[in-house]
Amino acid sequence: MSAMRLLLIEDNARLGGLVVEGLTQDGFVVDWRETLEGGIEARSLAAYDLVLLDLGLPDGDGLDLVKRLRRNHDAVPILILTARGGLGDRIAGLDVGADDYLVKPFDIAELAARCRALLRRPGACLGVVLRAGNVALDTASRSLEIGGVPVGITPRELALLEHLLRRAGQVVPKPLLEDQLYAMDAEVTPNALEVAVSRLRKRLSAAGADLMLRTAHGVGYALIAEPARAAPHG
Repeated sequence: MSAMRLLLIEDNARLGGLVVEGLTQDGFVVDWRETLEGGIEARSLAAYDLVLLDLGLPDGDGLDLVKRLRRNHDAVPILILTARGGLGDRIAGLDVGADDYLVKPFDIAELAARCRALLRRPGACLGVVLRAGNVALDTASRSLEIGGVPVGITPRELALLEHLLRRAGQVVPKPLLEDQLYAMDAEVTPNALEVAVSRLRKRLSAAGADLMLRTAHGVGYALIAEPARAAPHG
């Protein structure tokens, strides 16, 4: 997330839990469904940047979902996660419209790297380095520099900053930020976003950022350039 929003369709409870935990720690927001039907419903309700798809599901074959999405001109990137590791299986998955293929068992770090690689493709939503003023956020390494100095930041604050940087100078509506930062099933306190904004504002100020995080009351939040200080006279 990264906080890019992902849909995971996987019926193995242990693996699904590990994937959600690992990718969430890496800054992604993950909605998890265990059936094709559940995945189709989730896709109809929310915009996702990437779909992670198991093939052997209780109510059908994941390849059928790939075909359905592509038939409906849905270009969301799809990464297949499956135990079917044969060359023919991989070719079949890619031929029907999947973008990448990862064979189980896999390392969560590799999965996260593949997610970021797919999201950096031309036309995808993940630029590599986002810059505004003296703030630079590397979306691949999930790291932040302000004035060329590395700055520690939590995954939630980093995700918030990323969305604001992508629309620097514009007010980003509060509902849009909440939708992107929190999974459907997450238990979110009413002021969770305000708390994250407050912490990010303090972090930027403490690190000497020349951007201000402004609140548009009742609307949302915006990152704007710090007004230039007037030069002293004389």
